[in-house]
Parts: sequence; C-alpha cells; structure tokens
Amino acid sequence: MRVLLVGAGGVGSAAVAIAARRTFFESIVAADHDPVRAQRAVAGHGDRFVAAQVDASSADAVTALCREHRITHVLNAVDPRFVMPIFNGAFAAGADYLDMAMSLSHVGTGVKLGDEQFALADTWSAAGRLALCGIGVEPGLSDVFARYAADELFSEIDEIGVRDGANLTVDGYDFAPSFSIWTTIEECLNPPVIWERDRGWFTTEPFSEPEVFHFPEGIGPVECVNVEHEEVLLIPRWVKARRVTFKYGLGDEFIEVLKTLHKLGLDAVSPVRVRGVDVSPRDVVAASLPDPATLGARMRGKTCAGTWVRGLGPDGQPREVYLYHVVDNEWSMREYGHQAVVWQTAVNPVVALELLASGAWAGVGVLGPEALPPIPFLDLLNGYGSPWAMEER
Repeated sequence: MRVLLVGAGGVGSAAVAIAARRTFFESIVAADHDPVRAQRAVAGHGDRFVAAQVDASSADAVTALCREHRITHVLNAVDPRFVMPIFNGAFAAGADYLDMAMSLSHVGTGVKLGDEQFALADTWSAAGRLALCGIGVEPGLSDVFARYAADELFSEIDEIGVRDGANLTVDGYDFAPSFSIWTTIEECLNPPVIWERDRGWFTTEPFSEPEVFHFPEGIGPVECVNVEHEEVLLIPRWVKARRVTFKYGLGDEFIEVLKTLHKLGLDAVSPVRVRGVDVSPRDVVAASLPDPATLGARMRGKTCAGTWVRGLGPDGQPREVYLYHVVDNEWSMREYGHQAVVWQTAVNPVVALELLASGAWAGVGVLGPEALPPIPFLDLLNGYGSPWAMEER
C-alpha cells in the first residue's frame, strides 16, 4: 500500500504520527500546498514518509502526484471544499480514496452532503475502485457504531443519534476552536438534516432542538443542538432505523460567535474586494484564529464522540445504549504530541487503511463506513491503544 495523504495540518500531521507506529504500508506521501508544513509533518518519522507540494483544488495535480509515486490509496485530510478535485484526481490515477468529510451541500438547491460523490458511485464500481467516504471520527467511527448496534445489540431501532461533546478548555485564548473553523462554520450554519423513515431527509433550523446530553468519563452534561453532518446522510443508506439525527455540543458562547459571524457576512466563502485584493471572509476568519494543530499544549480536558441508540434489544425489550470513544488531551499529547480532537479524527482513517491492506475490509463503489463489517474495525481500534466503550442507559 502506497498512500497519498493530502493535507498536513492538524489531522494530517496526527495521521502521520499514528501511522508511523504501524507496518501495513510501504510509503506515505504527505502533501500540502505549503511544502514546509508537509516537511514538518513527516520529520522524524522515518524513510517511509515523503513530503510533497500539491494544489488540492486541482484534480490534475492530485492525479500527477499519484502517478509520480505509484499511489494505491488517497487519504483526503483537507477542508471539504476540496473533496471533489481530490476524489476525481484519485479516480483518474486508478487509486482508491478515503475522506473524513464528504462533498458539500448547496443550500437551496436540494444538493445534500455527499450527493456529488454518490452520483459517481456506478463509475467507481465499474472501475473496481473504492471510495470510502466519511471515515474520520464523526462521520466515521460514529457510523461504525451505528452498524455495530444494528448487527449486535438491537432487533429494531427507533433512533440513532450521533452526539458529540467535550469539556476542553484552551489556556490563554478567549476563543480558540479545537478543530477547523472553516469546516465548523460550514456544518453549523447550514440547515441541519434529519432523516425519518416516513419523511426521508428534511432540514430544520440551525441550532434547533437543544437537549442536555450526559457524556461519560467525567465530561458530564452538555447542551447539544442539531447540526448538518454526514452521518444523517450515510447511516440510513445501510442501517434500518426510524430516525437519524446529529447533535453537537457547541455551548452558548460558540453559538453566539457563529451567529455573529453570519450576521456580519463573515461566514461567506465568495471573495470580496478589500483594498484591491479579493479575499474570502471565511478564510480571513480562519487565518485570524490560532491553528488548532498548535493548541495541544494549552488544552485541558477530554473530547467524546459517540452514537446513542434506542429501540428493542434482541430479546424484544426496550434498550438504550451510548457507544462512545473518549480521548484525553493529556494522553494524546504525551503519547503522540497531537491534541485530542485532531488525534481522535486521524486515528480512524489509519485503522481503515490497515483493514483495507489486510483484506478485512473490501468493497467497490462509493461507500460509507456502515457498509462494512464493524467488529474488525472496533477490535483494531482497541489495538491502537485507544479503546471504545459502551454505556447502557
């Protein structure tokens, strides 16, 4: 297996550090628009890792880099606005593809998250190629949990609700998101999607249906709200349930910041002209905030990603469980030198690559994680030293 990792930011750099401890691949080329950042990501990890420069907005550039290094698998670790050129570039090069966020929705047009990729599913299948989409933590591990619950824990499912929360703080900053603010703005300000068996997919208002969800391992109660996210578009394709939702624990301050950005037009991606220069307001916001990859030493606390499921157990009795994965920032910094949120996202595609290399996972077409058997993934995740857990509720 020869991997092209596109993006050497927080998640990409963490993926390099995680993969460096594994033996399943021949080489990883870490590519970024900033060659210095790519070199920094691979430094000290051995001669299986190579740095390169790439324009992620160019499918031709991705294809050329794949051919130069005889790439078999492309792992996309950049903002979702670059999904389609990387997706198409990998296909043109004859490589398989993985990402952690799917192609963007287009508000008001009916185009949902992932629609552009699923539209090409038959083309990928006919070529015998695999595009494994949404294989981060959310989407990703949360989808694996949904499939595991359907296969092993329930005879009938009323609701699958992905719930994400944390008690992380960042010393020295009034406002410092622990993940890409570009992506966070996109998913939080777009209309959230809900799926119901009798209605299909439909949207609601941003930050709607607030609920207090109790997270495990000392995190405690966090108010969660509806957010646009890939799980709601993926899980119903392969898992039977009456309802699928995604709610994120943002907190009042974060929500107010996002609302203010929207009111001021600073969430916009279309360039505006400022003193003779065309700039995207959202890019300016991202550039004004600290790089999440650099915050680890200042962060405290834990992050939790998980899937809450309620329905009937195999015995026909009501059952409610929360399958989850917690990462303590102190642990991820000590063990890998990367903060908890980016580490938790990065570990899952590395696990998936190892399963593909071994043949434990295989498929063709455009698939979500829930299309593949969950137990090999969950067992191997435990083998990476960061176990998942389950609470009966």
